[in-house]
Amino acid sequence: MSDTISQPEIKMSAAVLSALHGRRWWQLCSGLAAGTIFGFLLRKGRLTDYDVLSGQLLLADFTVAKVMITAVVTGMVGIHLLRSLGWAVHHPKEGSWASVGIGGLIFGAGFGLLGYCPGTLAGAVGTGALDALLGGMPGILIGTWLFALFYPRLDRTVLKRGYFGALTFPQMWGVNPWAAVCPVCFLLLLLLFWLERAGL
Repeated sequence: MSDTISQPEIKMSAAVLSALHGRRWWQLCSGLAAGTIFGFLLRKGRLTDYDVLSGQLLLADFTVAKVMITAVVTGMVGIHLLRSLGWAVHHPKEGSWASVGIGGLIFGAGFGLLGYCPGTLAGAVGTGALDALLGGMPGILIGTWLFALFYPRLDRTVLKRGYFGALTFPQMWGVNPWAAVCPVCFLLLLLLFWLERAGL
């Protein structure tokens, strides 16, 4: 199967999106419901707990890594299965080595300093964590404002360096998407199994 998007897939995706865009209340309610469920699952998985998050950074508690591995495997299989059935269209985001590198450093610095990433920060605010509310939320708002302010200049200069477009690994390797998904998922599951066996 080629990685090219077919006309039926495009028409189906456009029809679904048009139906959603025409129902604003449905968008708001479904977004609220999805966010509530996501926050509940983050809390249930202890990913809003500062000790768990800082434990991952200290390589003492691998709960975060195990949840992320599970999410990556589920997402990879899910999106490619839906795409194979013609129920979804894959829209990888364009990028560059500069944007990935700089973004990763900023993300890592914020995570290391405060102990939360944006998703877990929102969940922690929902649980009443004052460090997340008073430290993280102002940081997100200020960072977002600064990014929006400087984005036009950054986009013309720094963020375009090492531009690779909307390239995926299967496209880069010239293989069927499942030829990349299956071995990567297998390796990730092996890593997950090893982390469990090691008690990490």
